[in-house]
Amino acid sequence: MPADDRIPVLVGVGVVQQRAEHPREAREPLLLMGDALERAADDAGSRALLARADSIRIPRGFWDYADPGRALAERFGSGGRMRTCVAEIGVLQTTLLGAAARDIAEGRADVVLVTGGEARHRAQRAQQLGVEAPLTRLGGGPPDEVLRPHAEILSPLEVEVGLHTPVSQYAVIENALRFAEKQALDAHRDAVAALQARASAVAARNPDAWDRSPHAAGEIRGPQAGNRMLAFPYTKLHTSQWNVDQAAGLIFCSLETARSLGLPAERFVHPLAVADANHMLPLAARPALERVPGFAQAGRRALAHAGLRAAGLDRLELYSCFPVAVRAQARELAIDEARPLTVTGGMTFAGGPLNNFVLQALARMVTLLREAPGASGLVTAVSGILTKQGVSLWASRPPERPFAFFDATRETAEAQAPLELVAAADGPARVAGYTVVYDGERPARTAFVCDLAGGRRTLAASDDPALAELGTREELSGRALRLVGGRAELA
Repeated sequence: MPADDRIPVLVGVGVVQQRAEHPREAREPLLLMGDALERAADDAGSRALLARADSIRIPRGFWDYADPGRALAERFGSGGRMRTCVAEIGVLQTTLLGAAARDIAEGRADVVLVTGGEARHRAQRAQQLGVEAPLTRLGGGPPDEVLRPHAEILSPLEVEVGLHTPVSQYAVIENALRFAEKQALDAHRDAVAALQARASAVAARNPDAWDRSPHAAGEIRGPQAGNRMLAFPYTKLHTSQWNVDQAAGLIFCSLETARSLGLPAERFVHPLAVADANHMLPLAARPALERVPGFAQAGRRALAHAGLRAAGLDRLELYSCFPVAVRAQARELAIDEARPLTVTGGMTFAGGPLNNFVLQALARMVTLLREAPGASGLVTAVSGILTKQGVSLWASRPPERPFAFFDATRETAEAQAPLELVAAADGPARVAGYTVVYDGERPARTAFVCDLAGGRRTLAASDDPALAELGTREELSGRALRLVGGRAELA
């Protein structure tokens, strides 16, 4: 058992959701984040936590506030003593959670706030109504700390060929996983739709979910009114819903501080371990498109430290921007896909605020762990196109070992050496992965990730609508292609 005074505990969580039909009635992200933190303080049992905070960590959203943490510090009356941090897009949200707990465990802080929020529904309604939804222009300088990714998520070749949207890249991974597991197209579409339907049923029971209407697998699987095809096999109901107004606030403190404030111990949730893998490899350069070794490596480190097995965890929240993210994680972490994989309902139905969902998910996880003394839970994070991987473990019981924050980047890089990418290749190739992109209701364009001789890779595309339509009925992965200047046709 670690020394009591430095044990980090998550003492308060708060979530805010608004759905105003006119922007004048809606609060902007900065205000939503403050509201969420105030709810978290009330949940913990003391608003004194806000003014006593040593630091505040915020993941960047669609908003452009320079230093929102400083504005929130002023709102809470902590003045200039609170250290502020903004994590730019491309930084795992588990990085913020791990750093918060580590700072407390190592004595650099006693109280740490983590918050994030979006108001995309507000912005969308403003655009539809032709009115403004302004954001507060904050004065002052930059945050005390800015976290940035060390490399680009996309390769220039992916952008050049048009394989650059998240839905098209994740669809390539989804199709590659189907091919690797030798699954028929129709059976695969049924399985993916069933996975989403199970998530929808969870969202229906989550009071903080954006869409609590149950969606059946048949409604999700294929196109119909309000559910258009985007990139085969994905419809709109397979994808993250980021046009939401949601915020989450989390309050960490040392066990000593929690006791000094008289906070109720039965509501504490303990961070056991966080492990991040920050090896950044563009999709096209990955040797096996369907594999995500960073989750295996990060999961191994975190679970071993906590003395847990993935199969023995009571609650799971696998990051769910697209179905294949969930399915790939389940395989890398050795989790049965048939068991419940979400406590929120996932990013399609619970809501997927751009860079804040993991905080929303953790708030829900805390609520459920409190209801089950001794229970443990897993919350994962993804950045990019399954580019970075984060694993966090939590329990409603005191830890047996000190909290640890692991970096599994080196092991992940060793397990995923990049393939050489070739631009505008000519000659024979074989399909490693593909997707079909739609123009309205029509399959219009096919994007290919192609294997070349000598263990090299390239990307190619075809604007032939007949080939695009074929790719929705027959397996194109593994097929031979002829490439001419980056354009593809079946051999």
